[in-house]
Amino acid sequence: MRFLVDMSLSPLLAEWLQREGHEAVHAAHIGLGQAPDKEIIAQARKDSRIIVTADLDYARLLALASSSGPGIILLRGGNYSDREMLGLIKRALMTISSDRLLDSIVVVDKKSVRRRRLPI
Repeated sequence: MRFLVDMSLSPLLAEWLQREGHEAVHAAHIGLGQAPDKEIIAQARKDSRIIVTADLDYARLLALASSSGPGIILLRGGNYSDREMLGLIKRALMTISSDRLLDSIVVVDKKSVRRRRLPI
């Protein structure tokens, strides 16, 4: 899978995803550190990447545009340590098949993994 990790999350997440065999970049490392959310969405769509974020605005922007992508993994429920964050992402990747990640908003918190198919 191909991922774009948003500025709201640690670059360690992109490194971990790479070690797990995925192609992952952090927004700061590809010149999107100060980019507006719409620009990050456009880049993720162009590169066929799933956005990993803790920012609710991405889901709202995709819903308002009735967009079918890019897919989003949204971490909810507070500030997580790096270890907790990696555990949440691992659980999401084990729960939702890779083909479903591409056209979904997946919301992950300490208790659940929920999937909503795009467009909303």
